[in-house]
Amino acid sequence: MNPLYNAAIKLYAGAVRVASLSSVKARHMLKGQAGTMERLAGFRRDYAPDGFDVWFHAASLGEFEQARPLIDRLKAGNPDTKILVSFFSPSGYEVRCNYPGVAVVYLPFDSPSSVKSFLDIAKPRMAVFVKYEFWGNYLSELERRGIDTYIISAIFRPGQIFFRNTGGTMFRRMLGKFKRLYVQDERSRLLLKGIGIENVTVAGDTRFDRVTEVRANARELPDIDCFMSAQPDAFTLVAGSSWPKDEEMYFPWLKAHPDVRAIIAPHEFDTDRLSDLHRSLGHEESMLLSEFKRIYADSPEYALKRAKSLRYLIIDCFGLLSSLYRYADAAYVGGGFGVSIHNINEAAVYGIPVVFGPKHKKFNEAAALIECGAAFCVHSKSETAQILNRLHTDSSFRTNAGAAADTYIRSNIGASDIILKDLFNIKPKHTPLND
Repeated sequence: MNPLYNAAIKLYAGAVRVASLSSVKARHMLKGQAGTMERLAGFRRDYAPDGFDVWFHAASLGEFEQARPLIDRLKAGNPDTKILVSFFSPSGYEVRCNYPGVAVVYLPFDSPSSVKSFLDIAKPRMAVFVKYEFWGNYLSELERRGIDTYIISAIFRPGQIFFRNTGGTMFRRMLGKFKRLYVQDERSRLLLKGIGIENVTVAGDTRFDRVTEVRANARELPDIDCFMSAQPDAFTLVAGSSWPKDEEMYFPWLKAHPDVRAIIAPHEFDTDRLSDLHRSLGHEESMLLSEFKRIYADSPEYALKRAKSLRYLIIDCFGLLSSLYRYADAAYVGGGFGVSIHNINEAAVYGIPVVFGPKHKKFNEAAALIECGAAFCVHSKSETAQILNRLHTDSSFRTNAGAAADTYIRSNIGASDIILKDLFNIKPKHTPLND
């Protein structure tokens, strides 16, 4: 790659090392990367002695969920397929490091020496990158070794560096190293055509397939069922991936409506964060899920009695959110007052209206759900209160919004079918959601 690019990667790696002095995430990343080659060699020895058939790279957990329909169906159709999954972010690796049936590692920084060492050990026969992952040295070395490389669920916008006259040439060359690009929409295809990239398929977004599968296999949660049955007629808001800035928007509305219950899943939590939530919501009216589970395990009858006086359940574990949305009359999805919204399809798949903040421009589904009347963007406490009031009091409005969400999700299922047919000759498995 260009020496300037390599210098930028070196500076980025240095910045992460500096950040690790105060950031737990950065420390986890560096520690994980330090063990990648040894971990990878162990997988080669014990799991894939002849190298990996397919290497999937996802930046973080959200991108992994886009690859997951492909991984799961590929393994189901051919259990002997040797699959390597790499993550760049701890938020993906820490949750999925023991994903069954595949090898999982951190991806080392994109320096020429690290790239060569990684590929020498992994020996993948195919590489699949997810959405936004464009690493110049990895792509160049994969091309040099004759390894077919693809990107899935990619999305492009006019302001991205690929389409700029100044500084875009090097990044346009990266795009030319993919054998095929599977993009989410026609706009992306046309943008790529405008810079001479025509090996493009509009397949859609595999997240729709993933959330559909999650809904079909939602976890049984008897303790949550108990909490819900204590006040079966109460309007329930599920707030997923919630940040403090989000809570500034919807907490005032919750406190002004004592007939409303909420299940709140903070995006990240530690002891201090949970204590703050508990204090803000009131100790008598709120409880951590871990505590409620203990009560339920000891005595379901007492748990039901206790739930009658609870308004708020605070989720203090990972992995439940996608199953929790089924309990909601409406969902608030966090992140829109920070960097960007989190996965709104996880909520919309249950046929419920979705509310979120203004940072959603990178997600086509946000604009589409707003346009069809299934989702609502809020910018302030007053706007949040206004839309939540209407969803709370106008059952017809709420039902119509939920039906629009359901229709939108159903109409976008099938991206995985296209990609699996092209890359692995696996027959389509597109089945609509059960009513």
